[in-house]
Amino acid sequence: MDSLYFAHLTSLMALYQNTLERFQLDNIIISSGKKSYYFQDDYTHPFKPYSHAQHWLPFDLDSDIFIVISDKEKPTLIWPVKEDFWHAPNTVPQGSWSNRWDIKPVTSQKDWLSQIAGKTAWLGAEINDLSDSFDKQESVLHWLNYHRAYKTDYEIDLLKQANSRALKGHSTAEAAFLTGKSEFDIYLEYLQATQQTSYQEPYSGIVALNQNAAVLHYEHKQTQVPKTSKTLLIDAGVKQNGYGSDITRTFTTDTGLFHDLLMKMDQIQQSLAKSAVSGADYKDLHLNGLTQIATLLHDARICSLSAEEQISKGITQTFFPHGLGHLLGLQVHDLGGHQVSPQGERLPPPDFAPFLRLTRELEKGMVVTIEPGLYFIPMLLEKMDANISNHGCDMALINTLLPFGGIRIEDNILVQSGTSINLTRDQ
Repeated sequence: MDSLYFAHLTSLMALYQNTLERFQLDNIIISSGKKSYYFQDDYTHPFKPYSHAQHWLPFDLDSDIFIVISDKEKPTLIWPVKEDFWHAPNTVPQGSWSNRWDIKPVTSQKDWLSQIAGKTAWLGAEINDLSDSFDKQESVLHWLNYHRAYKTDYEIDLLKQANSRALKGHSTAEAAFLTGKSEFDIYLEYLQATQQTSYQEPYSGIVALNQNAAVLHYEHKQTQVPKTSKTLLIDAGVKQNGYGSDITRTFTTDTGLFHDLLMKMDQIQQSLAKSAVSGADYKDLHLNGLTQIATLLHDARICSLSAEEQISKGITQTFFPHGLGHLLGLQVHDLGGHQVSPQGERLPPPDFAPFLRLTRELEKGMVVTIEPGLYFIPMLLEKMDANISNHGCDMALINTLLPFGGIRIEDNILVQSGTSINLTRDQ
């Protein structure tokens, strides 16, 4: 791991030195962020460090940490020393990583700022009296956000580890589902298997039973056990040194049509994952997914229209309303998905996929998710039935599928030239 991290740090230093020269800067300051408080309360929101700060260090960052990049050989880590008997001491983590850093423990944030000279860009949330005197250059952020899409070997290794840990949790969740446990108990077993608290997750895990699987970002964990357990959709990951996996699996006890749909969706998902190679247009991948799902709806006699007719009328989008996936890394929906140039030029999603989070052409070194879905969402189905004439859908058959909720299958894919590596399945 040391060699991977050192190579990653060297790569970052080269990128930021290029950035200093390109934008005629003397320094770049990156703030990890400051804790915020609930309204009229002395309790803080859960803290998540700014991703461009986390990018630099091989451990989870806390608040009030600063990184300074200049023409010096080493980056500078400004580490707050706090006299605080309410909380655990915030000592600098130990490790060989520190040999490549100039570490400065400080008791006052303003003291070190007075030593910063020259033209300086500030990255991160603005902090009163600290960031006011520095430039907040959008052009610098565009440049850095764009390059975040290309992952180093160090980052890929951490994403592999995050996938490996999460898969243990998904396997445990499946077993808990098959024994008829509640959403809440399944979630607890997932956390135990992955050795993390809910605070440490890269995002709040989705554990949806039966019809709840039709809610894309289902937020609840019901404590009551359902009368019957038809479906489990679990969308949950693990964070490893700031890098999060994002995996979804759907399980069912059904042996009929819904089971067949699930098996077909798994085949569709795997074929799309294999197509996520360098040079592929992600918008075309999404359209390919829509077409395959439309064909599945036709073959299953859920919709009598051809795939082309379904897509043109927006019928397939009723069953698959979200995008095929997104960039993945330090953020679950990583930066730069719509940014098609380092200068900040953006390409919005196409009309047939308004919620698509990635419109860039895929390139070697990117990590993306591939997550097609097939859902039976009452609100969308009612709108389709009311507003689309001659939709060709068998509403009686669809009504028998409503109790199952829906299907989503998601893997994390490393894009390569001529091939792809499935970080989720190729363990």
